[in-house]
Amino acid sequence: MRTIVVTGAATGIGRAAATAFHTRGDYVVLTGRRADALTKAVDGLDERAVPVAFDASDPDQVTAALSQLPDRIDVLVNNAGGNTDFDHDDPTDLAGVAAAWRANLEANLLSAVLVTTALRDRLQPGGTVVNIGSIAADKGAGAYGAAKAGLASWTVDLAAQLSPTDITVNTLAPGYVADTEFFRDKLSDDTRQTLVDSALTRRASHPEDIAATVEFLASPGARQITGQVLAVNGGERTSR
Repeated sequence: MRTIVVTGAATGIGRAAATAFHTRGDYVVLTGRRADALTKAVDGLDERAVPVAFDASDPDQVTAALSQLPDRIDVLVNNAGGNTDFDHDDPTDLAGVAAAWRANLEANLLSAVLVTTALRDRLQPGGTVVNIGSIAADKGAGAYGAAKAGLASWTVDLAAQLSPTDITVNTLAPGYVADTEFFRDKLSDDTRQTLVDSALTRRASHPEDIAATVEFLASPGARQITGQVLAVNGGERTSR
């Protein structure tokens, strides 16, 4: 039985990934900022699913949570994040711009860096780190896109650092994923349809689609894949 840690696991992609690993028989630690939402996420699962509440972007909270996290970790999924620009109006001065950019960088890049650094010595040989990035890193989306681009770049460096201990590191870059809290219920029907139509599959991705790819990257069949960004976007943005 493997031990899995998933950040941002209360809802959406994180919850789907945690549930998928649990279904396979793994022991899963679900982390996130909201204790009540984590409790709901583990409701109906057995004792192999454990909630641990902390803010992954806060160094003090990450440090305080270490005693509640496993001593041996086989798979770390850095899913915590989201576009924090949806949480405020556009800034009108430089101080506001700086704060808005810092918020996205902390939520989407620093969170992964802090948690991975804190747990690095607990990652087991043959293990896997999966970072959840975004198509926005290539298409552009202000501070959010820049933060996810930084996450993709850091993935390359981390993969090189962890390769001597046989740990793979990759980033998944989803396109539009339905059934998440990402858009804060602010997505209009017209915009949603435009996003769906931009995919060659002509459908939205769902958290389970992303979770299935996370599972693959943590499987024996993916041991030769590391330092990569894998697009899971229905063909919205294609590669050679």
